[in-house]
Order: sequence, then C-alpha cells, then structure tokens
Amino acid sequence: MSDATLHATEQNPDDFAVQIADQIESFLVAVTEVAKGDEPDSAVPFLLLEVSQLLLAGGRLGAHEDILPDERYEPDPGFEPDVDELREHLARLLDPVDIYSEVFDPYEPRKAPVPARISDDLADVIADLRHGMVHYRAGRTTEALWWWQFSYFSNWGSTASATLRALHSLLAHVRLNQPLEELDGLDTDQGMGDDTLEFEAGKVMEVEIADQLGMRSAQ
Repeated sequence: MSDATLHATEQNPDDFAVQIADQIESFLVAVTEVAKGDEPDSAVPFLLLEVSQLLLAGGRLGAHEDILPDERYEPDPGFEPDVDELREHLARLLDPVDIYSEVFDPYEPRKAPVPARISDDLADVIADLRHGMVHYRAGRTTEALWWWQFSYFSNWGSTASATLRALHSLLAHVRLNQPLEELDGLDTDQGMGDDTLEFEAGKVMEVEIADQLGMRSAQ
C-alpha cells in the first residue's frame, strides 16, 4: 500500500484503511449494544454474525503485506476506556453458556483443551481494536493499521476465531437438537491437567438452551 493511500486526507470509501476501520468500528458499536442486554433472545446469533464479519477484516489484514509504522516507538494513544464493565455485562447476558473449551494452538501436539469464556474473549478483542481505533481517529492511520495487523496475528485473531467456533457450536447444538454438557463447577482460573478436559454436572437439555436463546429447536 502506498503512503498516499495510508495518509489520504479525504476518506475514500474504497481505500483499504477506511474499509478496515469501518468494519472494526461496526464491530465495536454492535458488541457494545449487545452487551446492554436489551435483546437477550438474539444476543448469540447476533454475536456470531458480528464476529464472522470482524474476522473478514482480520483476514484482509493477515493477507496484506506487512504494514510498518511511521515511528520506531508507538505514540502515546492517551486515554482508553476500560473494558471490565462490558466484560461483566456480557458474562451476565451469556450465563450459563459463557464457558467453553479451547485448544490454543492446533499445531502444538498433545495440548489439552482449556476453559475459556466468550465474555472474556470479546472484551479482550475489543480492547485490542479500541487501541488501534484511538490512533486512527487521531489521524495516525499507518499506526492504526500496523497495530490492528500485529495484534491480529498476536492476539485478537486467534481469540476471535475461538469465540466464533464457540458461538457456532452453541447454535449448532440448538438447531440440531443435540444436548450440551454442563460446565457447572468449572472455573477459567483452574489449572487443567494433560488429560481431556472434564466437564462437571449433568446434561443441559437442548430445549433449555433454546429457551435461553429465544430460539426454536429443530424438529
């Protein structure tokens, strides 16, 4: 990408930087709205859609040549909003389906799944994206793109991908009328052994999950 494209004073909707920033801004606004809990019945399907769209932006960043910042050291972005309140709202909204199991690196052999939370993942992704958005809004377009690309590879890309798999699995269990094993008693701070992750408690009936999501199961 040329410097002229990265530093354009007029925002052309066809510019790569503008398109990426628009997709990220859309995700930030949408997840913040979902976290308010005004429409809990549609929260999980809507999050599935938003994370899917965000990962399209991530894929474009990942496929792009390396973006190098203008300065050796990152400029101070200034104040950045805390994500703890949003994290807590999402956790309450998604209870009791917030916890899922994930393998962090599929290329590392014999790695046991570990517990994770959709609410934690989304809050972490938003923190990364907001950091770059501060630079973008301050006119530091190259810095913003560099940060979004770097953090896509180092954190939010894999985190969002794991979240997408969890949301997809949850909806698939509902639509295909398959029960879920409950995660009662499992905490994300627990250290897990080398054995397969053990889920506590009994079964959560599919119909109960469907009620939680405001969805009708497959007949």
